[in-house]
Amino acid sequence: MSGFWSDKRVLLTGGGGFLGGFIRERLERKNPAAVFAPRAKELDLRDAAATRAYLAANKPNLIIHAAAVVGGIGANRKHPGRFFYENAIMGIQLIEESRLAGVDKFVQLGTICAYPKHAPIPFREEELWNGYPEETNAPYGVAKKALLVQLQSYRDEYGFNGIFLLPVNLYGPRDNFDLESSHVIPALIRKFVEAKERGEESVVLWGDGSPTREFLYVEDAADGIVAAAEKYNGIDPVNLGRGEEIAIRDLAEIIKAKTAYTGNIVWDTSQPNGQPRRKLDVSRAEREFGFRAPTDFNTGLAKTIDWYINSAR
Repeated sequence: MSGFWSDKRVLLTGGGGFLGGFIRERLERKNPAAVFAPRAKELDLRDAAATRAYLAANKPNLIIHAAAVVGGIGANRKHPGRFFYENAIMGIQLIEESRLAGVDKFVQLGTICAYPKHAPIPFREEELWNGYPEETNAPYGVAKKALLVQLQSYRDEYGFNGIFLLPVNLYGPRDNFDLESSHVIPALIRKFVEAKERGEESVVLWGDGSPTREFLYVEDAADGIVAAAEKYNGIDPVNLGRGEEIAIRDLAEIIKAKTAYTGNIVWDTSQPNGQPRRKLDVSRAEREFGFRAPTDFNTGLAKTIDWYINSAR
């Protein structure tokens, strides 16, 4: 095992969340000097004074900022102001206070929503600034992208070692299955399972099913983030994904079959599709810190559905 972790006092924000929980498990296996994963009630990252006091008291030298206010298309449409402000202010203040506290390394998780709406496929990190994000996700995506600018400018002026990762859409056990705020895979799983249980003849889904998405199994994402924390110190942002895409229409049919739902799918074309396509170029992550996502989509999806049916309810 690498000696990198032996003296690390790691602050993980968002450690109680979907992705954060898996990151924390992997950090603890590394046996660092300390792991801090405060909940929001213990540390309000919107409060600069509280953040400053927490850093002074616990003295982390590595920070992984995974905390975020997130959701699917519906949540983004309902709370664009909140999604912009809270994601921006949490990151801006934490980065600044970390610099002032002398933190050695800062790992910032960005979002695939930061890419331009019509970025060429596959999304390469160099395309990040070549257009405006898809409108329903733009406030969230722009807030996160501002943190990339902050880290790069802080590296230039202060020598602050901050890295920026761009995970694609995540899925897996322990995801958020609340239909008001969930992303597409947990929402589809829940809709089909409940429709089957209630004997409903059809399930209504948003859009026309034509957009494509790329998905990364949450445990693979956690592995990639921890690997980057240890091995990557570059100024350039890095995609985390599998480099594969699937149409939402095909995804819905797969989940319908895996949940044994026999009714019909009705597409509500009055609702938005979101970004037309998402597929990443993942070569930089492999080149820079050896990350390749091992979990194939069918395996990950089966594990997610099994967890929801047997553990989530």
